Amino acid sequence: MSRPLDEPNPYRRSMDFKIDTERKKASGSCTGWLMTSVASWGDNKEDAFDQCLVELGLGDSRLVRMEGAMLPMGFEAIQPEDLPMGSLVECHIAESYAYNGSTSSAGVAWAQCITPEQDECAIVATISSQGSYEDTELLLKRTLKRRLASRDLEVVNHEIAVDEVTAAEQHHGCAIAALIMPDTLNMQNSNVGRVRGGLTRSAEGFNANTGTSRQVSPKNSGDFSFQL
Repeated sequence: MSRPLDEPNPYRRSMDFKIDTERKKASGSCTGWLMTSVASWGDNKEDAFDQCLVELGLGDSRLVRMEGAMLPMGFEAIQPEDLPMGSLVECHIAESYAYNGSTSSAGVAWAQCITPEQDECAIVATISSQGSYEDTELLLKRTLKRRLASRDLEVVNHEIAVDEVTAAEQHHGCAIAALIMPDTLNMQNSNVGRVRGGLTRSAEGFNANTGTSRQVSPKNSGDFSFQL
C-alpha cells in the first residue's frame, strides 16, 4: 500500500447556494491497472525496453502511448489481466534507462478526484529519473500534487507504483512503470464529462490574425496538503 498523499482539511468546502451540490458519480466504465518491471541485461536500450514489456505482460500487445493527465470517465482500478495477442492497449508509460552499473527509476500514479462542482474524475501522472526508488517516489507525488492543483481537484483515493533498476556490467537496464487500460480505444464512443468553463483556454478567446489568445486567470486548487 502506498503512503497517504493528503490530509483532510475540515475547511475545504465553503457554503454556497447551489441546488445541485451532491457528488456526481462518473458515468461510463473504464478499467486498468498499474504495473512495473525492470530489465538489467539488455544488449541495448531497445532490447532492455522490450524485455520490460514482456515482463509487464505487454509483449504481444500493440501499445498506444497516451499523453495528458485526465483519464476516461468512470475509471476503476482492477487486478491485472492477461491480454490476447495483437490487442490494442492504451498505456501511460514512464521509462528510464541505465548502463553499466548505474541506476534509474520510473513511476506512475493515478488518483480518483472530485471537482469543485462535485463531479468524479481521475488523473494520472508519470515520472522517470536517474535517482533512487525513494527519490523518484517523492518526485512522483510532487508531480501528482501539481496536476491536482492546476485542475482544482480534490483527491479521494490514489495508487502509486515505482520501480528501480541497476544495469549489469557493460549492459543496458530499463525500468518501466505503466498504467495499462485495455478497453478504452473505442474511437471516443465512451461517456465524457462536462466542459469546465474557465479551466481551459476558450476558443472564443482567440484573436484572429494575431496568433495570440486572452490570458486566462490562474486557478487556485484550495487549501489541501500532501504528505511527501
